[in-house]
Amino acid sequence: MLQEKAGNIAGIIWNALSDVNEGLTFKQIKKITKLAEKDFNLGLGWLLREDKVAVAETGDDKEPYIYSLK
Repeated sequence: MLQEKAGNIAGIIWNALSDVNEGLTFKQIKKITKLAEKDFNLGLGWLLREDKVAVAETGDDKEPYIYSLK
């Protein structure tokens, strides 16, 4: 059940990232997808495990990472 949920959330994040050329921060993805932080982390973990998402550091303390599709 949790694996199915993680896969569905990963799809939501994937779709949000596929609509932009540049990466998005957590806040931007959250605004687009309306995901709770725990659900975002679950879906992101799935995408990272599948090696589908790249994560870059921004140098910003408030938004330390930017996510993009590989």
